[in-house]
Amino acid sequence: MINTQAEPSPLRGILWMGVTGLCFVAVTALVKFLGDSMPAAQSAFLRYLLGLVFLLPMLRSLFAVRFTPRSLSFFGLRGVIHAIGVILWFYAMTQIPLAEVTAMNYLSPIYITLGAALFLGERLAMRRIIAVGVAFLGALIILRPGLREISPGHFAMIGTAILFAASYLMAKRMSGQVSAAVVVGMLSITVTLALAPFAWVVWIPPTGTQLLWLFWVAAFATAGHYTMTLAFAAAPVTVTQPVTFLQLVWAVALGALVFGEGVDGFVVLGALVIMGSVLFITWREAVLRKQTRAALPIP
Repeated sequence: MINTQAEPSPLRGILWMGVTGLCFVAVTALVKFLGDSMPAAQSAFLRYLLGLVFLLPMLRSLFAVRFTPRSLSFFGLRGVIHAIGVILWFYAMTQIPLAEVTAMNYLSPIYITLGAALFLGERLAMRRIIAVGVAFLGALIILRPGLREISPGHFAMIGTAILFAASYLMAKRMSGQVSAAVVVGMLSITVTLALAPFAWVVWIPPTGTQLLWLFWVAAFATAGHYTMTLAFAAAPVTVTQPVTFLQLVWAVALGALVFGEGVDGFVVLGALVIMGSVLFITWREAVLRKQTRAALPIP
């Protein structure tokens, strides 16, 4: 079990988040390596099915929870939303370069900010509105509509970012009612079930090699979520958030050196604009939380 009460250590948080970035880039690289040899829905299903083995330590926590019909429905809805996002992400990986997938994935925090204002009643201050506008400008720099053809892979990544943001907001709503282990465990189970019919429609017999690579995808994804939790426990988000942007460096390097993808200056520029917007939102939220705590009366 992760000890969230350990003494804060910014250096440890940075190191864990660096490992997290490497794990997630390994996931994208392996999926890119598999390519379109298997339908996206089937690849996604097998990745989650094989990843269920990592749920074994969480089974006790899951069995101890008394789910209500409403909570089960909520978890099920989140599973469907996340599953569609996963299918779109697997599809995008076969259509556009690694750097573009990584850069456009940075839009998720922006959609989370909008969703929190629209559905959770959080106040959307002017600074947030400006930051959101800047982030969308970064997305336009990457996509360059009218200057180049926008492929289905780009639309898939836009959908992925929106759906993952919705999934995160739903997790945030449930986190106050059940433990983090239950939230993660239920996501894995419901996504696997939701992906099953999509995979069945396009099913082709997988090879042993494909199953092995997809198992490693599941392993690196699970490890990435675990080390990310360790990073959040060790240091504030304002310290760890900038480290996540190293994923773009690894993605650009992998794309160029391993997959022969050119380095697109517009993609890098657009990603930097989005990064700046996300960093600004993260920093401002941390400042506001600190000011709120300072204003509270001492008991």
